[in-house]
Amino acid sequence: MYEQVSHSLLNDILERLNPEIKQQQIRRFYTRLGANFYSIYSLFYFLYGGRDDFEAQAQRLVETMARQYISRSDTLKQIDLEREKDHNWFLSQQWVGMALYTDGFADNLKGLESRLHYFQELGVNMLHIMPILQCPEGKSDGGYAVSNFRQVDDRIGDIADLQSLVGELQKRNILLTLDVVVNHTSNEHEWAQRARQGDKQCQDYFYTFPNREIPDMFEQNMPEIFPETSPGNFTWDEEMGKWVMTVFNDFQWDLNYSNPAVFIEMLDIILFWSNQGADIIRLDAVAFLWKKIGSTCQNEREAHLILQLLKDCCQVTAPGVLFIAEAIVAPVEITKYFGEDAINAKECEIAYNATYMALLWDAVATKNARLLYRGLKSIPNKLERATWLNYLRCHDDIGLGIDDADIRAVGYEPTEHRKFLIDYYTGVYADSIARGLPFGHNQKTGDARISGSLASLVGLQAAIESGKVEDIDNSVDHILLLHSLIMSFGGIPLLYYGDEIGTLNDCSYLDDEHKAHDSRWAHRPNFDWDRAELRHQSGSVEQRIFNALKKMIAVRKEIPAFADFNNRELIQLDNPHLFVFSRFNLQRPSSGVLVVANFDAHPQYLDLTAVSHALPMHNAPIRDLYSGEMPALFKDQLVIPPYRFYWLSE
Repeated sequence: MYEQVSHSLLNDILERLNPEIKQQQIRRFYTRLGANFYSIYSLFYFLYGGRDDFEAQAQRLVETMARQYISRSDTLKQIDLEREKDHNWFLSQQWVGMALYTDGFADNLKGLESRLHYFQELGVNMLHIMPILQCPEGKSDGGYAVSNFRQVDDRIGDIADLQSLVGELQKRNILLTLDVVVNHTSNEHEWAQRARQGDKQCQDYFYTFPNREIPDMFEQNMPEIFPETSPGNFTWDEEMGKWVMTVFNDFQWDLNYSNPAVFIEMLDIILFWSNQGADIIRLDAVAFLWKKIGSTCQNEREAHLILQLLKDCCQVTAPGVLFIAEAIVAPVEITKYFGEDAINAKECEIAYNATYMALLWDAVATKNARLLYRGLKSIPNKLERATWLNYLRCHDDIGLGIDDADIRAVGYEPTEHRKFLIDYYTGVYADSIARGLPFGHNQKTGDARISGSLASLVGLQAAIESGKVEDIDNSVDHILLLHSLIMSFGGIPLLYYGDEIGTLNDCSYLDDEHKAHDSRWAHRPNFDWDRAELRHQSGSVEQRIFNALKKMIAVRKEIPAFADFNNRELIQLDNPHLFVFSRFNLQRPSSGVLVVANFDAHPQYLDLTAVSHALPMHNAPIRDLYSGEMPALFKDQLVIPPYRFYWLSE
């Protein structure tokens, strides 16, 4: 596409701009628009250029960006400028996040604001507030079935409460992450209601069909996301008299991004929440944005182009805002959501490291790191200006999205191995102390996923029930071991609320008819503030975990090698129980850190001569940066106790 064509169109658009926009002094907006417009035009034309209304839609797109720029506060515009100058700011080791439900953690936004000291005490400086937008009671999918994209759910507060919270977060230098559900709406959203009433324009916001002919073609290749509770991918709407695509639940209608009006609406919503003070926008279910007959309707090229276009447009209006890709997909697909053909991130600067999460849980169950090594080596390096979100638990289930080829390469049969993991974490396996729950069991394939809190999955619940001190100690060691590996791997570690005090499964969800069918509510608890107070009681489980994580976070922030610049090397050893990798400081390569983790119930040793290239020894004693101690060493053999980790340096 010739640049002259895009420039000519831009001139026409600027000439026809709404007078209210023209009279504004928005020089920086025009500068950024000019710098990004060729890319914006190329993507918009590829997606929608065949339409008769293409130029009118392009006009609307630019005016949407301009209006939101005009609405952006001076404070946020200043933050944009600072982050443009320090464009790698989010790759620093200084950031540590926590995800939580507002109502589960502190009842409402005002309560959350009153608890900000808790995050500062722990060292958390990035807060991911799970969906806060208006949802129907009972059919909310945990906040992901949105009925109004511009209104805070009145059960937790309003926009004024959010603004007050944002002000306090900015004073404390705590980043705010908010969700925008980009793939679907609730069937109670205004667009869906108007579609039901026969509004053709709103029906075109969704995938609607008068009979099963086209839906049946789609179903031949589309997998079922929730086969137990929502089989199939289409729902008959009696009032509308049409089938509507509902990939997740029958009350969540998929948006039709082949309609440019949908793209512009959702861009406007993303910019609206950026203007409320979100530093990071988490884009939910991005793998599903483009639907195509004959495909799985996941990870399509057009879905990536939509994300690139959203990012280019956001760069014009709110360049300081980052995107998180919520794409829980196969390992070979995940890095594409950074922007596959770019050098720097072109789609989302941050992506969930779901593969690392699943592989860590495999290592806990098997007590060896063979599959962990193999699976990580199969993931391509991330782009330069991109980073991982490393996590152990979240609001969702644990999916075992590990590549079959990697499973076979370490000597397992994929189906049998996944069944072992499911049996292990749901307590079916004879030697398991895990207390997880199955989720999304597919009777056709036998597949399932796993629910449960971190503490219950590593045996703390069973250990407390049995009263065995040794088992409690082992469970606490597991919790710290796993957190040490998300803190040091490279990326932003994301804690999940309650894990910092060893919260167990909450089975009260079984008493709620709207939740009883969904085992994920077992790890979406109401935070127990009485238990949290035990973090001040010496020797309590809560105190041991909280203080250890607090120390771990503080030490992490002091280690430049833990910043994320592709400065990591996996080191494979003959001992399968050990997981070892090095982190090095690009400014001072000699000041690296060797991370060592023992997944076994028995002590293991590491021959330091085998890792001398990663930890050069200059006759200086090595020490563990986390504990400050010198670990047990016989000649060149380092002893690692059961379920322990070291961050080693000279």
